[in-house]
Amino acid sequence: MKRRTGWWLPVVAVLAIAFTACNKQPLDDLSNEESRIYITDYDSAANFTLYKTYSISDSVAVIDNNQSVKELSTADQAYIDAVKKYMAQMGYTLVDKSTNPNIGVDVSRIINTSTGVISYPDYYGYYDSYWDPYYWGYGGYDYYSPYSYSTYSITEGALSIDILDLKNASASNQIKLLWTGLIRGEGISDATTADSQVKALFDQSPYLKTNN
Repeated sequence: MKRRTGWWLPVVAVLAIAFTACNKQPLDDLSNEESRIYITDYDSAANFTLYKTYSISDSVAVIDNNQSVKELSTADQAYIDAVKKYMAQMGYTLVDKSTNPNIGVDVSRIINTSTGVISYPDYYGYYDSYWDPYYWGYGGYDYYSPYSYSTYSITEGALSIDILDLKNASASNQIKLLWTGLIRGEGISDATTADSQVKALFDQSPYLKTNN
């Protein structure tokens, strides 16, 4: 399993410790941008040059205290548009979900506060209600991840972008998670910063390029 976070994280950690002695609320001194953490993870066995087309869900899954609904706010649309932009830069072609795309992309907002370890096989099994295989035309399939777990800490809410392997779903009867990007921190719901936040995730993931 490989995880990458922004290069500025050690700096933030040092500053937070330095101000703790004189400031009861050290994080109050951070801007929204400085508070954000970007985490990416992927299947290291995947060869992304073999995937050429993708489709993206036309709404965002909102998970709030284990309840999920589909929404499309201005910020949600901004995130979807940003994903399309950077997927195109990586060399992928956007197609309709009815044309058997190689990749499916989901965008989700996670609001409930939690800290711990995600076991990806359990995580995707639990949230079948919003990662819906029927949307991609694979009724009866399950999601699974080839990398087993990842730690997380969500306190202000988070946004997740997930890339799913639809190309090989028929052979395995499962839909593999190829890549996930997680953003947490303040100001995530600001539509004006959606592009820069999605860019940060893709900048950490040059291996996603299909046109190498």
